[in-house]
Amino acid sequence: MRTVAIVSQKGGAGKTTLAIHLAAAATAAGYVGLVVDTDPQATASTWKTWRGDADPDVIDCAAHALLARKLQQVRDLGADLAIIDTPPHADIMAREACRLADIVLVPCRPRAFDLDAVKATIDLAKASGKPAFVIFTAGPPRAPLVYAEAGQIVADFGLPVASVMLPERAAFHHSVGAGRVAPELEPRGRAAEDVAALWVWACEQVNLPSRKPADTVVP
Repeated sequence: MRTVAIVSQKGGAGKTTLAIHLAAAATAAGYVGLVVDTDPQATASTWKTWRGDADPDVIDCAAHALLARKLQQVRDLGADLAIIDTPPHADIMAREACRLADIVLVPCRPRAFDLDAVKATIDLAKASGKPAFVIFTAGPPRAPLVYAEAGQIVADFGLPVASVMLPERAAFHHSVGAGRVAPELEPRGRAAEDVAALWVWACEQVNLPSRKPADTVVP
């Protein structure tokens, strides 16, 4: 099982949107993907309530001491990809998530206050010793100068920027409120293209085929 930790010490960075879209992309690719919701606000769990029985699943984990056990349980049940959605302002849970993950993603809006606040999370991610990337979220869809300047700031902090992003698009908001994800709401829309690119990139980082290979049938 591959594990991705999504961490940000700042609220409103888009952690849950990133988590549920990665888990849903895994499901669409034939994998068993799920979200481990460690945020007391339980945003991902609320989305799952709206979604109903459809995959991906969302599992609650309120205590950092239980996270390793939860991940082992879902691994034993056959999960292929676990996305840990962490709360803001929670060093202990974020550190544990980073420790247990294969890769750490730090969502950040490409704006001055967000970029200033992300340094603490970047330091935490770097301290974990795991591969880590900042991924820009909720920024303008077309603003190359904004992203170039933001990318330079992040580079100065010592963490690479992911080559993909989830910019501000209405489909992300409308789909989540309906218990869905953007590719389900607008399969041919720009948000769906963003998620597809994100999924391929994430698979490359954790050494996972973007489509689950068919089971080999032995005659």
